[in-house]
Amino acid sequence: MTLKIFKNFTEYHNKKPLALSLGMFDGVHLGHQSIINELHKIAAEKNLNSAVLTFWPHPRLVFNPNDNLKLLNTIDEKIQLLDQFEIQNLFIKEFDDEFRNLTGEEFVRQILVEKLNVKHLIIGYDHVFGKNRSGNFELLEQLAPELGFEVEQMEAVNIHNHHISSTKIRNALLEGQILQANEMLGYEYQVSGKVIHGKKIGRTIGYPTANIEVENIKLLPKKGAYIVEVFVKNKCYKGMLSIGTNPTIGKNPLTVEVYILDFDEDIYGENITVKFRDFLHDEIKFESMEKLIERLDDDKRITENFNF
Repeated sequence: MTLKIFKNFTEYHNKKPLALSLGMFDGVHLGHQSIINELHKIAAEKNLNSAVLTFWPHPRLVFNPNDNLKLLNTIDEKIQLLDQFEIQNLFIKEFDDEFRNLTGEEFVRQILVEKLNVKHLIIGYDHVFGKNRSGNFELLEQLAPELGFEVEQMEAVNIHNHHISSTKIRNALLEGQILQANEMLGYEYQVSGKVIHGKKIGRTIGYPTANIEVENIKLLPKKGAYIVEVFVKNKCYKGMLSIGTNPTIGKNPLTVEVYILDFDEDIYGENITVKFRDFLHDEIKFESMEKLIERLDDDKRITENFNF
């Protein structure tokens, strides 16, 4: 089953009614996955098609363009994840002035009912929508009988007695807590990008790295060294990834560099993906290149022995 993507509601002409959920779905984490599972269940029971309505850019960035918000997924990653979880229809609505000025009730009447023929709506435990956050579960319950749809609100999904949220996952990554972030996501956090030319210092010390150009909107975990899986040309390798400014060799811009074990190919211009498996250590400014190499040797041994 192929995911159908719509950038505009007017492109959608399917007469079959929908079981739909709406929200940012940033990370498509275990909480979102519980909603998706419920969508599939309801769609099968009631002969509906499944759909997700999400927004791009993030509303926070529309209301405050100077917000430094970074996201768990690029739009391409989100599409890939929702396709993987077998959603049939994805509506990606630009969060423009016209749309952001719809009240909650106008949004339900004009978009969900009139344009999309939603017959079953599922929302997260804390979801609000519409101008001035005027749309919520109580409003949906009031409108449902008149407009002929059913609505349900999902409970939060908990791990270790704490509910999962995109914010908590972002904070875990910013603290280098890769295992906790991955547990909440239900998969390994990943970063993708094109391999670009760097200063090529790594090759002079026996650790040539691939510099990854990452989309600006994508959240990077805290500065430091990580154990990763590297996917290059449909093959998987062990890797050591560094996020930082290479302080041992002077002042430098932030880079994302990966040393790929047992690999010796020219991959400039290739798109590669790294999946974060564990945190090695914080960024360190070494007193000499020799000390740096010693630590790289240690990191390599740990990575080679890591249970992938």
